[in-house]
Order: sequence, then C-alpha cells, then structure tokens
Amino acid sequence: METTQFESTQHAFPCEQCGAQLQYKEGTQQLQCGHCGHQHQIVLSRDPIVEYDYHSTLRHLPGGAPDAISLSVKCHACSAEFEFDSDLHADECPFCGSKIVVDAEQHRIIQPKALLPFNIDARRASDGYRKWLKRLWFAPNKLKKYARQERRLNGVYVPYWTYDCDTHTRYNGQRGDIYQVAQRVRVKVNGRMTTQTRMVNKIRWTPVSGAVQRSFNDVLVYGSDSLPRSMARELAPWDLTELAPYQDEFLSGFQSEVYKVELDQGFDYAKQHMHPTIRQDIRRNIGGDQQRIHSSETRYSGVSFKHILLPFWIAGFRFRDKTYQFIVNARTGEVQGDRPWSIVKIALAVILAAAAAGIVAYLYSQGEMSGQFDTITVPWNSY
Repeated sequence: METTQFESTQHAFPCEQCGAQLQYKEGTQQLQCGHCGHQHQIVLSRDPIVEYDYHSTLRHLPGGAPDAISLSVKCHACSAEFEFDSDLHADECPFCGSKIVVDAEQHRIIQPKALLPFNIDARRASDGYRKWLKRLWFAPNKLKKYARQERRLNGVYVPYWTYDCDTHTRYNGQRGDIYQVAQRVRVKVNGRMTTQTRMVNKIRWTPVSGAVQRSFNDVLVYGSDSLPRSMARELAPWDLTELAPYQDEFLSGFQSEVYKVELDQGFDYAKQHMHPTIRQDIRRNIGGDQQRIHSSETRYSGVSFKHILLPFWIAGFRFRDKTYQFIVNARTGEVQGDRPWSIVKIALAVILAAAAAGIVAYLYSQGEMSGQFDTITVPWNSY
C-alpha cells in the first residue's frame, strides 16, 4: 500500500503566562497549564450536532479512500519534524512533549463532529482500576503486581459511529397456545400401584404472519479494532445526551484514534445490534404462550449517522508473552479488562471445596449415628 506524506495542520495550545502547553482539565470547560497552573476557559462551540444522511454520504465517498497515511509533522514549539502515527490525530511531540492535535480530515474523509469530554481524571480511573484488580482472586499474584507497576493509564478518545433508522420487518412463524388435557397415569401410593387422573399441558401451534415497525436512535458502534469489541461494549451506557460539538481543545493532552471501521461496515454492526430487539417485537406481535419465528425480512429507511469520539483510560501490558488490556469509561469509571486465570488458585479452590464437602458429610454422618441431629422416622408401609 502506498504511503502519502504531507505536512499537517496542527493545533497547539500555549499557556498565555509561561508558554508551556495547556491541556484539557477533566470534568471542566477549561485548559490548564501543567507548569504554572494557569487556566484558560474554552469558548464552547454553538454549532448544532447534526445527523448526516447515510446513503447520500456513501454515494459521495470516493472509492478507495486512504486507510494508511503517514503525516510529516513539524512541531511549532521546538521545530522538530517527525512522523505522526497514522492511527492517531492527537498526541504529543516526542522531542519536547508539546501537545499536538492534527486535523482529522487529513486521516479520514469523515470527521468527528461530536464528543464526550473526559469527566474523570487519571487518579480516579487508577483507583477504579486497582479495585478491579483486587477482585480478580483467580488471577496470578504476579499479574496484579506487574499490572500495578507496569505503566500509567493513557487517556484516549476512541472513534464511534451512531446510527438512527426506521425499520419495517415482515415475518412468518407460529403461535403456540398452551391448553390442558386429562391424562390417566399409574403411580405408587403407600406401596400400592393405582391409577390417577392428571392435567397435562399441550401446545396448539397456529401458523402466523405479520409485520412490525420500530425506530432506532443512536445505535452505538465501536469504530476501531484496537480493543476487543465485546470489551468496549461492556463499558456502556454512555450519556450521549451530553455530547458536545467537536473542538480541538478537548483533545489537548490526550491521544485520539481515527476510525478503522468504515461507515457501511459500521451499519452492518448496527443491524446486528438491532436484530435482538426486532425479534422481541416479533414475538410480542405473535402473542400466545410460545412463539416460533421461521423467517423475517427487514427494510431500513431514513438512515442517518454521526461520527463521535468517546473517552477511555487504557492500560496495556504484556504478561507471559501475552498482551492484556484494561479500559476505563472516562465518564462513569466502569472498568473492563482481559484477565488470565491462575491454574494453581483454581486447583486449590477445587481441593478446598471438596475438602469442605467431605468434612460436612463426615460431621453429618457422625451426628446422625450419635443422635445429635433431628431425624424423621418414616414407617416402611408409608412407601
């Protein structure tokens, strides 16, 4: 794949008092200087957060949009020139540490138009991270020590798509209604076989067909592959009603990843997210006590989307030749992560559980033999 190099447009935020670089202060509307403590108020954008037409955007996207671009960046603070990671559009100068934000359109055609700013700082995220580690009883002790000492959490804005659409689904299936019939059965009562009448459940199946409709709003799709998709999904919910218009100031001091999942691929994931809800709608529409869905076909209309950034605190490290990642929702503090299992601890737990069960059984048998436990004597002729 060919690599394109060009000089980027970058946005640095020097302190008005000392010239050091300002960075966004979590949970506020301010930039703060880490050198002298000076704070700079962010003038919030009044641009509306709009939804873009999905099909119109697809038609206007150029074929073969670049997915690997090498940026030649010149730092305004120290004049060093270096290549910027093609998967990021916010980072820092490796020579002087100046915070740099590169225009997103120079990486991907579709730019982020909204974001959720960081709400909790690294200390609070680290506290949640350590508490999460303490709960991993079956993780190796060396992992906990290694993970705590390995490296600090990194603040990263992660790309997401949101999709809105209306759905119309036609289906064919069966409705099951439970009814009861009398059935004579042979049972043993007081040692004798006798015949009794019992009511037994049966199901009457009826062919059905119909249609259901539903509107979906802000179906959230992870727009990268840097983290396991299931792990990223577990960080929900996100307070998307608090989305702010995209501004470079919110990225200062943090990394920001560009999307790797393309717009149409993202909508395929969105359909997968919508599918269980649509099936539940079909089951409710069929009614009855049980339902069978033989086939269904869904049409999607009025599809629109947004490209947004969501804040994560991330720690990644290698342990015994395997990479493990831990992520924190930088709005709520929710923690998710990979974890290995300690075979020794699991084996010990199994042995202890078996030993405990054996002790209980032994004590019970000894107590029963010595009359320490209350027992109920049932006459033989009661069986």
